[in-house]
Amino acid sequence: MDVVKAPTSVVIEVHQGFPDVTVTIRCPQETAEIQRMVALLESLDRRITGVLDGETCVLATHDVLYAESVDKRCFLYTAAAVYETSLRLFELEDRYGDAGFFRASKSQIVNVGQISSLRPEFGSRLEVVMTNGERLIVSRQYAHMLKERLGLI
Repeated sequence: MDVVKAPTSVVIEVHQGFPDVTVTIRCPQETAEIQRMVALLESLDRRITGVLDGETCVLATHDVLYAESVDKRCFLYTAAAVYETSLRLFELEDRYGDAGFFRASKSQIVNVGQISSLRPEFGSRLEVVMTNGERLIVSRQYAHMLKERLGLI
């Protein structure tokens, strides 16, 4: 048994040797933070499809860095490739918002779990650096909500 104690008084215990994975959350009350943890755990097994070179590929949602709409076509960006999807941005946001997908601008949705850093930009915008080093701009309309989601305000 490995026990890891986080500074926020969260205790995580990992017990090995069981046939199935079971996660139990014991808490004084269910909070928004607990709900986000549950959604994150549930999203680990979520999938999304994209087309690459005429072949439909099944992607884990956590592998998608961001989605972008260009000329009425929607693309999913991973560290390895760019896939086209038939879903529109609003559909991605609705279906996968609980998996970490967040509207960053009129034409982009970012996977919050794939952000490695951010910094303020001119005009109340934010520049986010994704885990692959790619830099994206979060418009001022959505910057405040991203800061809230990341617990910065």
